[in-house]
Amino acid sequence: MWSYFGYQATKDMILPNRAYAFFSHTHKAQKENMPLLDKILAERVSLYDYELIVGDNGKRLLAFGKYAGRAGMIDLLRGLGQRYLSLGYSTPFLSLGASYMYPSLAAAKAAVITVGEEIASQGLPSGICPVIFVFTGSGNVSVGAQEIFKLLPQVFVEPSRLPELFGKGRNVTSKRVFQVYGCIVTSCDMVSHKDPSKTFDKADYYAHPEHYNPIFHEKIAPYASVIVNCMYWERRFPRLLSSKQIQELNKKGCPLVGISDITCDIGGSIEFVNQTTSIDSPFFRYEPLTDSYHNDMDGDGVICSAVDILPTEFAKEASRHFGDILSQFVGSLASTADFTKLPAHLTRACVVHGGTLTTLYEYIPRMRKSDTLDISDNHTNGHINNKKKYSVLVSLSGHLFDQFLINEALDIIEAAGGSFHLVKCQVGQSTDAMSYSELEVGADDGKVLDQIIDSLTSIANPTENHGTPSQQLNKISLKVGKLQETGMKKDSESDPKRKMLVLILGAGRVCQPACELLASIGTAASRQWYKTCLQNDSEEQMDVHVIVASLYLKDAEEIIQGIPNTAAVELDVTDHRALHQYISQVEIVISLLPASCHVAIAKVCVELKKHLVTASYVDDSMLMMDEKAKNAGITILGEMGLDPGIDHMMAMKMINQAHLKKGKIMSFTSYCGGIPSPAAANNPLAYKFSWNPAGAIKAGRNPATYKSQGETVHVNGDDLYDSAVRFRIPDLPAFALECLPNRNSLTYGDLYGIGHEASTIFRGTLRYEGFSEIMATLARIGIFNAETLPLLKHEGRPTFRNFLCELLKIDTKDMNEVVVGEKKIAERILELGHCKEPGVAVKAAKTIVFLGLNEQTGIPVSCQSAFAVTCHRMEERLTYSNTEQDMVLLHHEVEVDFPDSKQTERHTATLLEFGKAKNGKMISAMALTVGVPVAIGALLLIVNKIKTRGVLRPIVPEVYLPALEIAQAYGIKLMEKTE
Repeated sequence: MWSYFGYQATKDMILPNRAYAFFSHTHKAQKENMPLLDKILAERVSLYDYELIVGDNGKRLLAFGKYAGRAGMIDLLRGLGQRYLSLGYSTPFLSLGASYMYPSLAAAKAAVITVGEEIASQGLPSGICPVIFVFTGSGNVSVGAQEIFKLLPQVFVEPSRLPELFGKGRNVTSKRVFQVYGCIVTSCDMVSHKDPSKTFDKADYYAHPEHYNPIFHEKIAPYASVIVNCMYWERRFPRLLSSKQIQELNKKGCPLVGISDITCDIGGSIEFVNQTTSIDSPFFRYEPLTDSYHNDMDGDGVICSAVDILPTEFAKEASRHFGDILSQFVGSLASTADFTKLPAHLTRACVVHGGTLTTLYEYIPRMRKSDTLDISDNHTNGHINNKKKYSVLVSLSGHLFDQFLINEALDIIEAAGGSFHLVKCQVGQSTDAMSYSELEVGADDGKVLDQIIDSLTSIANPTENHGTPSQQLNKISLKVGKLQETGMKKDSESDPKRKMLVLILGAGRVCQPACELLASIGTAASRQWYKTCLQNDSEEQMDVHVIVASLYLKDAEEIIQGIPNTAAVELDVTDHRALHQYISQVEIVISLLPASCHVAIAKVCVELKKHLVTASYVDDSMLMMDEKAKNAGITILGEMGLDPGIDHMMAMKMINQAHLKKGKIMSFTSYCGGIPSPAAANNPLAYKFSWNPAGAIKAGRNPATYKSQGETVHVNGDDLYDSAVRFRIPDLPAFALECLPNRNSLTYGDLYGIGHEASTIFRGTLRYEGFSEIMATLARIGIFNAETLPLLKHEGRPTFRNFLCELLKIDTKDMNEVVVGEKKIAERILELGHCKEPGVAVKAAKTIVFLGLNEQTGIPVSCQSAFAVTCHRMEERLTYSNTEQDMVLLHHEVEVDFPDSKQTERHTATLLEFGKAKNGKMISAMALTVGVPVAIGALLLIVNKIKTRGVLRPIVPEVYLPALEIAQAYGIKLMEKTE
């Protein structure tokens, strides 16, 4: 017989010779649950624990956490509407119902989306802004709450940015604010080590929380409007927020208005949440200054929610979710007498069979026999009572119980003749969470103790190629302490992380930012934005190792210098065998090579079934790979740079948001450019090259097509600079900019399906004022002509002055007497009709002199055309110094008409990025804004956020929503505005 019991099953309900499946909480040897286990053993029953039914990825298959988070968040938003109304503010939250009031989760989400649309269009009162939601923890509960929160117009920020955000938000002058903010905090944001010289260490914190001071009330709470508590807490840890702390915060004018304790940890991490609440009456009001509790929304204080059965508010979906999974197991459990013949995930979930503990759980009585000690009660002058001559304190962390790693550790200790006492044990409350055990390991012989530690170290640090990927993931992190004079080895730690290999082809300027982002995955620096944006449920992260391949090994070595988890290799991509060998060893390939190389690389990726990411346009030759990529089950993701890339994603987000609100796109205008920062614009062109001048000039002289007021306009390459359009963008750096239509303008609009919808579709390239007139004049002089110049064929090399005089038709019979300065050059430009305005002629002359085209030095043999000469000089004179910053500016403007309301809105999205100095080296803004998106594309494929296969552009929500969110969290500045 098989029966289903809920969490409240008691030992009195256990009948002999039966089989049970429920949440027993016995497998972690927790003292309070041992009477139940003893009853199960005595009655000769079999026990299957829901918590132990996990998939191949180690995640629980039966869980309600996300439903609790979803329901709790919706109820909180409704409560905020009521609370803000009592404080005199009407907000869109007021229209929201409680979770149980909706017939389905989908209907509840639709209601939240409507609230979000109202916030985006009508805004929130400035008096309550910025509205900042702080989420504690990153498990399933937090993910569920964030899922609802992300239906609102929101931006996630790192904890360190809260003071800046709060300061700016309180100083806003506008009447409404059109978004809310989210911030995810974990243990490292809640406590700090008492020793200022030591940084936060999670393993140390769980083993010795007494070494840490609470800081949440100082660093986070003063800026929070709402706290959504989703974390597990034990009394040995500092509280998240105490009654005394909230009283002090209240005196200082803290903006906190609401708390949702979804974990329902009564009197726990939030001390003043001392009572549960019900679904029909989910809030109470706590007044800190009087330390009093009230059942209304009016008056001073903070509203608090602590409903302990939140998943039942979505009873249909939660039950269906649980039942659908459970139904897959019922037949096997009911019909299979021999549990060893069950599927592996059910075999592992069998704690007891026929009254006997199964092999995997034999550690339970061993841990019970260890006479669990409390280190605080058993210290005598720093000594721990132990019969063995030598002892050492060992901290183990990892998936000790749900992956049965504790068995291996205890086997090692006992097999060597040692002993152990369990000093402390903190068990993870789900398979996503790690457990921490502190053991006093003893032996009569110091060498035996050394051997035990060596063996424990070996399982904590397996060899690189030892075991399967899942075995690699399930490692133990070991920390060896020192008791008295044990002569033990130094600390050794290793985090259980899955390793992924990424191959980057090409070692140009863009490579370094891409390499740095990917190689940082798994480090402490990446933890916040990684979990925030990817909703990673697991405590572990993966390690990403990057291989940079270049035709010249030296270039690849320069890129990876100082970046951990990287390697440099020499590779000629035309060597098919070598290319095949390297791609076969990795999970993802990033090609930063010229676009002409991509198809050949894509063919190898299809053959080996490896994903490919590029920053180049997806052309017809790449589109022909679509079906092959789908058949291979891979994604070829193109246009993941700046332009194309971020511009596509920002535009698509704006357009889709407008369409969701039933708006019609009337015009789409886009400007983008890589230009010097104002301080570095110190030459007549006010321009410098962060990439090859020849490529930049050729791209700028391509013909353009755009739509203006319903008419299609074609501009020839020769006339391009003359067709410059001047404009000024409000709220951006106060210098005039010019734009040049880009050749992809009309197809860019058609790409999003707005080619016929919008009356104006325009793309332009940003330049400083005057750039276009100067370039147009230089083009008419002929310095961009690519034909071979007879003068440059001579064996005796002409000087730059000879070359200039040839172009300006200056008599050079007696060159020594010819003064070719700015004045002379400007006069000839006007005389030859290359320019009609004297001021422009002077600017063009200054540019020519700045480039040194009037100097008496010889032209290199490699220069055979006027274009080659000009590019040579531009590459010498128009480059950035080691301390100069470049700047990338991207600006979209979308006019949206809402026919039903007869309302027209102007939506803008702007990216403004400057080059950054790092380790004495300047990383250009252009490299950052191309390299970061291409790395994000690879990351999204690594974590399987992008599931679509085939050739893909980032114009679908599956790509652009998480990509833009990660870019912003990583530090790329994206600003949106609606007028």
